[in-house]
Amino acid sequence: MSNTAMILIFVGLFLAGGVISFWKQKQSKSVILVLAFGSVMCLASGLLRI
Repeated sequence: MSNTAMILIFVGLFLAGGVISFWKQKQSKSVILVLAFGSVMCLASGLLRI
């Protein structure tokens, strides 16, 4: 597994944690949506690089 894939997966999981945290804090849905989209894209690109 390359370093780039590990970094992308780590960033994706970090953003997913942010989504969960913002959801619990009742933040605006648009911010949660942008974070979720970024998380999914990072995880997908990291998994495709494996």
